Parts: sequence; C-alpha cells; structure tokens
Amino acid sequence: MDKILEALVSSSHPLTVKRAIVKKVMEAAEKEVTEEQCQALYHLTTRLILQGEDAFQRQVGLQVQEAYARYHRDEFARFFSKEFVLGLLQQGYGSLDCRDPAILDFLHSSLRLLISCPAVLELAPLLQTEVLRIICERPEPATCAKLATILTDFPQCVPREKAGVLFCQQLVRTFAYFNCPATEERELREYVTQVTRVSVLLQGIWKAEPATLLPSLQEVFAIISSTDPSFEPSIALASLVQHIPLQMITVLIKSLTTDQNVKDASMTQALCRMIDWLSWPLANHVDTWVIALLKGLAAVQKFTILIDVTLLKIEQVFNRLWYPIVRQGALVVLSHMLLSFQHSPEAFHLVVPQIVPLVKSLKNDGLPNSKTFLLQFAELVHCMMYQYSGFPDLYDSILESIKELPKPNEEKIKFFLNQSAWTSQSNSFASGLLKITGKSETGKTGLVNLGNTCYMNSIIQILFMATDFRRHVMSLHLNGSNTLMKKLQLLFAFLAHTQRAAYSPRSFLEGSRPPWFTAGSQQDCSEYLRFLLDRLHEEEKTLSAFQVTSPKPEPATTSAETLNNAASQPVADMPLHPEPVAAKGDGRTLVERMFGGRLSTAIRCLQCHSLSEKEEPFTDLSLAFCPSMSKCHGPNDEHKSSSSVGPCQGAVNGGSESSEGSVKEGIWSTAEKVMQVVAAPEYLILTLLRFSYDATCHVRRKILDNVGIPLHMSLPLRQHGISVTSSSSDSPESGENLAKKLKPSQKEDGMTENRTNMPYVLSSVVVHSGMSSESGHYYSYGRNVSNTDGYVAHPSSKSLESSSLSESSTASQEEMGCADHKSTDWFLFNDSRVTFTNSESLRNVTGRFPKDTAYVLIYRKQEVSGQPSNPGPVVNGSRLSGEPPLQKELMDAITKDNKLFLQEQELNARARALQATSASCSFRPNGSDDNEPPGSCGPSGGGGGGGFNTISRLVF
Repeated sequence: MDKILEALVSSSHPLTVKRAIVKKVMEAAEKEVTEEQCQALYHLTTRLILQGEDAFQRQVGLQVQEAYARYHRDEFARFFSKEFVLGLLQQGYGSLDCRDPAILDFLHSSLRLLISCPAVLELAPLLQTEVLRIICERPEPATCAKLATILTDFPQCVPREKAGVLFCQQLVRTFAYFNCPATEERELREYVTQVTRVSVLLQGIWKAEPATLLPSLQEVFAIISSTDPSFEPSIALASLVQHIPLQMITVLIKSLTTDQNVKDASMTQALCRMIDWLSWPLANHVDTWVIALLKGLAAVQKFTILIDVTLLKIEQVFNRLWYPIVRQGALVVLSHMLLSFQHSPEAFHLVVPQIVPLVKSLKNDGLPNSKTFLLQFAELVHCMMYQYSGFPDLYDSILESIKELPKPNEEKIKFFLNQSAWTSQSNSFASGLLKITGKSETGKTGLVNLGNTCYMNSIIQILFMATDFRRHVMSLHLNGSNTLMKKLQLLFAFLAHTQRAAYSPRSFLEGSRPPWFTAGSQQDCSEYLRFLLDRLHEEEKTLSAFQVTSPKPEPATTSAETLNNAASQPVADMPLHPEPVAAKGDGRTLVERMFGGRLSTAIRCLQCHSLSEKEEPFTDLSLAFCPSMSKCHGPNDEHKSSSSVGPCQGAVNGGSESSEGSVKEGIWSTAEKVMQVVAAPEYLILTLLRFSYDATCHVRRKILDNVGIPLHMSLPLRQHGISVTSSSSDSPESGENLAKKLKPSQKEDGMTENRTNMPYVLSSVVVHSGMSSESGHYYSYGRNVSNTDGYVAHPSSKSLESSSLSESSTASQEEMGCADHKSTDWFLFNDSRVTFTNSESLRNVTGRFPKDTAYVLIYRKQEVSGQPSNPGPVVNGSRLSGEPPLQKELMDAITKDNKLFLQEQELNARARALQATSASCSFRPNGSDDNEPPGSCGPSGGGGGGGFNTISRLVF
C-alpha cells in the first residue's frame, strides 16, 4: 500500500485521478492491516508531511496518516515513540532543522491523534525537558507561538515544580528577545498574535501554579532594569502586564521601591521601559502599573528618578496620543506625569508646541471617542496653564484652540494638583521613620520660626492674605533689584508656589528687622508692621523721586551701580529697569493706596466759633480700651468682661470730640476737638492697645479684656464736600494713640451733615498669647477677601461709632457674618503649621484661652454702588481679577528651590531608610520632629501656653 501511494503522488496523473486513488487508500484503513504495512505508511506519510514537494503531497500525508492512526492507534503510538520524538526535536527530519516550525506542527498534530492514549503521558516527561531546552535557546516568536499552542492543548507537557519556575523565567527572558521586523500591517498583526498566544500560555501557568508568578515578575524586572547598553528588551513584554493580578500592585511596588539593592540607574531604566510599553497595542493595565510605580517612588521620596524619567519620556508619552489604539492609556500617564511635576514648568513646556496640532487633529479625525478624549485633554491643559501662568507667548495659541471647550473651575484644578503632587503621596510602603513633609491639606505654606520671629511670621501671613495687596506686589516688575519690596515679592512668591510645608524667611528678616530690635528676642508685631509699611513707603518714594529727577539712561549703559550711587542713602539697591510702582497720575505709593487713609482734626472755639482744621494720613489706627476696662490683671485672674470695637476707640469713630483749652487774643477759652475719617483705606488696620503702664504695679501690663470682633462693620466717613475754614493748627499727629486722647461725642452739629458709612469685611487677625509684648507668642487668622465679595446690610451690623456691643449682640452679628462664607475659608497660621479653622474659633479664642487675645485686625473695604473702587493691578495692559502671572525671575528661583527641596527630601528618606534597616537604629520618643523651628515661641500654638495656671516664660 505504501509503494502504491508513493508512486501515485509522484506520478503525472491528473489531480482528480490522484484524489480518487487516495480516497481508496484511506477507505482501506478500516480493514485489517498488518503492523509492517502500518509502520511503512506512517514513515511515508511523515515524509510527505515534512518534506512534501507541494501542498498536495503534504495534504495527502496528513489525511492518510490521520485515517490509519484513527483505526490503528496502537501501531501509531509505537511509531511515535520517545526516540522518534527526541530525534525530531533535537536533530530535525531530513533537511529540516529541528527549529523549523513544521516540526512543531507535526508534533502537535500527532499528539492530537493520541490525545486519549497513555502514550501521551509517557511522552510528557520527555516533552517537559525538551520544551525547556528549546525555550532556553531563545527561539523566534513563530516557534514560541507554536510551542505555546502545543502546551496549551497538552498542559501535562508543561514543566512542573522547580522546572516550571525555571521554564516561566526562561520564557519571560525569551520575550525580551522578540523582534518585529514587520513592515506591513498583515505582518504586524501576525506578530502581535504570536506574542499574545505565548503570553496567554504564561497566564495559564501562573493560574495553575501560583508559585511561578513572583519569580516570573522578578525576571521581568531584572530584564527591564538592565543597564547593559548592548541589550534593549522587546516591548513585547508589555503583553504580560494584563495577566498580572491587579491586587498584587501594592506588594510588588513596595518590594521594588524599598529594596536597597535596586540602584537608581536600574530603577530609572525600568521605569523608562515600562513607559515604552504604552506603545504596545494590546497592553491593558500598563498605565495602571506605570502610575503605581510613579506614586511608589514619590512615596519613598526618590524624586531624582521621577525628575529624570519625566523629562526624558514626557514627549514620547505625548506622541502616543496621536494613535487611537493606545491613546487613552497614554493620556492617563501623561496627566499624572505633568500634574505631579509641580516644581518647574520644564516638563509641560516640552510638549507645549505639540498641543495645538493635536487639538486640531482630534477635532477633525471624526472618530467617535475623539470628542470625549479632547475634553479630558483640554482639562489637563487648563490645569497646567493654571499651575504655570505667566507665559502668554506660549499659551495664547493654545487658549485660542480650546476656547470653545469647558474650563474646569479653580477648586477642581487645585484638587487635581494636590492629589497628584509627589509630596502628597502616602508612604504606606516604608517604615514609620520615612515621613513626607509636604504642604498641609490647606495648600498654604507656613513660615519657619527663626528664633522668636513669630511676630514677623504673623505679620507676613496677614499681608499675604490681603489679596489685592498681594496681587499688586506680585505684579511689580523689580528685576535686578535688591529692595525690601523685591524681598517681599520673592517671599510672597514662595508662600504661593513652594512645595515646602514651611519656608524660611531669613533673607526677609535680615532686610526688614528694625535696627533697634534685638535678634532672638520677642518683639511687638504692631511696631514691626508699622516699621515695615513705613520702609516700603519711603523706599518707593525715594525710587519715584530718583526716576523724576534723574535723566533717563540708555538701556545699554544703565547699570545697577549707577542707580545705587544715586540713591544710596534711603534705599540700598534699585532695580535696573523698574516699572513705576504707583498708579499713573496718582502719585501715591502702593502702601498709601492699599493701607493709607486720611484723618481730619478740627478745633472749634466754643466762644467765637472759629474753626481750624487739618488732615493727616494714617496707615493704622490704634484703639484704646475704656479706663474702666483697663485693670491690673494677673495671670490667674478670671476675666468675664466682653467689649467690642466701640466708642472707646475714638480715633475711628468718624466723629469724636473733646474739650480743650484755646488761646484767643491772650484769653483762654473752651474749645472742641473733633476727629473724623475723610478718606477710607482699602485695608483698614486696627491695633488694640493692650499693653499699658500700670502706675499701681509699676509694670507694663497686658489688658486681657475679651473683645468681640465683628466680621462685618461700617466705618463712618465724612465726605470732602463739607466746607470748613481751615487755618494753621497743631503739628501733625500720628494715628497711633490718638484714641487715647479722645472721648466719644453724641453730636457734631453741622460737621456731620455729609457723612456715609463705608462697609468693611474682616480679612485677618493677629493674636497675642502671653502677658506682655516682650514675651509670649503670636499667631494669626486669615482668609482671602477682595473688595468684590459684597457686603450685606443686617440689623445687627454695627458702626464703629455705635454703642459697645455686648457678647450676645456680637454673637448674632457673627452668625450673619458667617452666612456667606464657608467654615474652611479661614486659615490659622502658627509659624510652620497651617490649618483650616472658622470664624467661631476666632471669636471664642479668648474664652477658651484667656491669655490669647486679638491684637492687630485688618478689614477689607467693600464696594458700594456709585462709588469708585480701587482697580486691580495692571499686567501687560490688562486689569487682573485673579493672581498675576509669575515673572521669570521668580519662577526660576522657585523652580531651583523646589528642586533643592526634592533632593533634600530624597536624601533624608535614604538616610532614614538606612537607619530603619540598621540593627542599631534608635527611635526617639514621641515622634520627635527634625524640622522643629529654633526657639519656637509657643509649645501649644494657639493654646496660650497650655492653660490658666501655666506661668508665661520670656522665651518659650
């Protein structure tokens, strides 16, 4: 029979004749055939299958072999022996190499013919050994795919136990050698199919033998973390990611990020290659694992790796957005990389040139998912432009391209940024010694206490919370300057944009400390505030005068030395090309425009009725306590009195009078002195005069009376329309302590005809905790209030000339004041610590801690219909209603410091990790904080020293 078949297939007879004869041969298989005939037929059909000259011969071989093996299975099992199989796999067949895919196809088809025979089990140990050997030889994807098909159909041939672990590891390593030379789509699809088939095999082995999973993943990491420049693993490894259980993310990321044996170079290489996997068309969950590793590295503060990888790969990730099949995963990774890279705009600016072309492409490609994708992408772009404002030349075209797309609100943007920040990642992977010292949940920055500098810190924070003042300061162009205003601008920039939890204002302290203040000693914050505002005011006046009197130099020849020499007495250094700080046509300094008001003092003779009047400027008003309230209190006294900003504070009453002596023609007569506010400041600073000399005790005491603080109030303002006869009068008198000299009047005759009430809203409060101005501790409350927040009239709203508020009436007023503000609008600034608080906490602070009393208050003037309001700062010809863009010089300084901060965090984390793994590691009790400020002014922050009976110390 074999001779007939061999002659037939090689004859020249027509195919129809050949097919008919082959059919007769196959039908003969049902009859009794000797073993010799079967063996001869099996050898012939094997030769036809593996070495047939054409497809007809190979088809005949398969059909005849299948027919005879079905009816004579025992004979076929004896033919398909271990020796025969071993020869095929090790030596090949005839001219066929053992690696030829046809060998594996024949092996697969033969095993299927024996699928229910014991022969398969007999061959299994041999095949387990041989498939391991083949995989170790790094076969091509086609060979691996065929081998994977065999092992999927015959799982008993998969290596077991230790050999199974080794097989999985070697198969993973073989993945790394897969190359795709395909240039056509058909070839590429075939390659992807082959890789997928092998990855499915691994998935099945991992499920059947869970012990093989972790060693396989360790092998994956060993491959992708290799720093050998001569070897670049295939991205086909990405096909394995979808088969790794997601519940293993935490375990694996912890293992990778906390392993001290993993070098930074290896981790960087591994992360870069994982990002490369985003290009694999069927790589599910790659984005999930990439982001998990990014967050894990941030949690253990390995910021150098994150910075290097982001800058190296951000453009590549962005380019993946052009390909719909991998677009969504790439956007997820791109969003996290950009939103977390908050210390510098460098990463975002690398992809800025590609944004507009991509937006145009997404609008025009017509794909069903492009619209949704474009909305997500535009949201990301808005977040980044918010984070790094101040580059209109880069962003104008982008804004134009996405102008019709919805823009996320500021709260949503801040949520995304806070959620993605490296310093916000919870370190659940490391020991308790590894702590992230990022910003508090408020997003605000504290100030490091440099040794009894809480008086300065509290003042800086309330000035920073004066929204419009801050915006004006940040909009000034002071490049090249070393003035105090420049130092304040830089300090404000750091408070707004640093990634540190608390910033050290050492440079500003050295530049702003009054010369009579002793370094390291507690000082009066009100005195410091007046000195600071005076310095800023005089500095700007000097600069303005210099600009007016000096000839305008050519830009090429202007030097800082020339300016400094011209104005060396009052101002140390001037800017190279400063823009005028004062508003055009105004002539007032920034301090005058923000904090400056005017006070009219009129003296009228009660006999001849002659009147002399004089106006004088003020930047703060000092409010004295009524004599009956000013008692000699000891630290243990109980205080139940409650007053309010009321009639005893005559300086701001709008109308106050006192009887004085007047000399006219040598005759003494009785005169009346009236003081009224004629120009209301944008920010009204009130200082409660709590420190006074006690003649009985012969010491300087603090008045501990509890003062009700209204959130809303009205300041009586005399209009300029009133006609008065002015003449010379006494020398100008500062607003400070004016209230001490006056008593409230009940009427002001004709001088109150043209009056209005100017509404104000509380912006911030400085609280003093302690018994004297030379000791204790300062902290502050603040919130963002602008002149457009609105003022709602209420029956309980009090004017500063109204009667004193009782505690109950104050409470009703506070309820009204709280109605239009969230409780979290208020912040408590206590040196390095910043927390959320509310107006209720502010109102009750003295009730809870008797030595904690309000000292300096700042109110923001509110717009009244029909009255002009103070315009916002001008930048590039436009009024700003929001925060001005950060100037390049400030951005560079912040970027540099943020990078330094990340490096410091990383070094600290590494040092602590080494301590944690050392046997000699010693833990300090009670969670000692390495960042505790030197000479802090208070052990319990707002607690006033811890209670009623705690003895105040000079320096806490």
